[in-house]
Amino acid sequence: MPEIVLDGLFKDYGDNPAADGLSLTVNDGEYLCILGPTGSGKTTCLRMICGLTKPDKGKVLFDGVDVTDMPVSERSATMLSQVYSLFPPKTVYENVMFSPEIKEWDEKSARQLVRSMIKMVHMEHKVSSYPIQLSGGQQQRTALARALASSSEVLLLDEPLTALDARLRLELRQELRSLVKEMGLTAIHVTHDQDEALEMADRIAIIRKGRIVQTGTPMEVFRNPKTPFVSNFVGRSNIFLGKLRSVDGAFSETELENGMVIRARGTDIPAGTDVAVAVKIGSTRFPPIQIPTEEKPEPEQPKGYFRGRVERVLFEGATITIEVDAEGIGMVSSKLPSRRYDDYKAGDEVMVSWLPERASVFEIPPEGMDTELRLD
Repeated sequence: MPEIVLDGLFKDYGDNPAADGLSLTVNDGEYLCILGPTGSGKTTCLRMICGLTKPDKGKVLFDGVDVTDMPVSERSATMLSQVYSLFPPKTVYENVMFSPEIKEWDEKSARQLVRSMIKMVHMEHKVSSYPIQLSGGQQQRTALARALASSSEVLLLDEPLTALDARLRLELRQELRSLVKEMGLTAIHVTHDQDEALEMADRIAIIRKGRIVQTGTPMEVFRNPKTPFVSNFVGRSNIFLGKLRSVDGAFSETELENGMVIRARGTDIPAGTDVAVAVKIGSTRFPPIQIPTEEKPEPEQPKGYFRGRVERVLFEGATITIEVDAEGIGMVSSKLPSRRYDDYKAGDEVMVSWLPERASVFEIPPEGMDTELRLD
């Protein structure tokens, strides 16, 4: 399967560039997810790889061969777009069979492949149905099966699971990844769903404003973000602004505008620099402040960086999100297992804390934090 290299791609549609010097290498046989907000250039990136859109500048290479001007039909790449483009007069089975028939596969192999693809997307009971008889999710599953049956070496997936119901979407994540691996394909999967990317990808490429701002394994991108934007986009973060006061090996201290001092992991940023400290909400803790009683008139109080009052507790199924109004700081959030739901209620007094090694330190970018954190 081919290695794909995007070398300095530019594409400008007149307002904001959809590709602004976009560079990326996708390894042979890799399942790579391109993750980014709406309008960041994800679909344009796929279309340039497939040949449906020609870049204004830059190159697309498959195994070192420049395919920038090569026709779509010669690239051995299949793209599943958000517009399913099923053939209206063909049944589900006939739509999936289309590519094997065009490529003149032997009948036995073609039938075996088509049946396995249809089974993978849970459409066995609809093999004789026409697109007009299918729901949007069923059409999407049929289009996915047809793309997988194309026998292309490169599979380009543009939000392939978006129209599916939540339970089926979760089931198909691992089934799709496993099948792609079994078939030995190089897959590029575009999504704005961070959970989908974290679960499915060998590596994730974060795209913003037509540029790749970070690539890495799911764990690397989640735990070691390179920018405040990545920190807040891949797993929501609490952001604190201040001046870096000191760095001592593995840890650093930052003084906030109100004089409070918080700790984070070590950094190469020099002391005295204006910085942003980012802590994932899943790593932020709110130990409750104990209320004095007759038995414990002076109960031992938990340690933390500052106090706050619980504003609301949001039940989310497996997790809860707690929002706290922290003194002199503003709103701070934490995500905890739902079994802790009864431990918190609006009005409770809590401390705000985290392990310093779970907090990242960034220089404040020249354009300011409002621009840096905005989902363009």
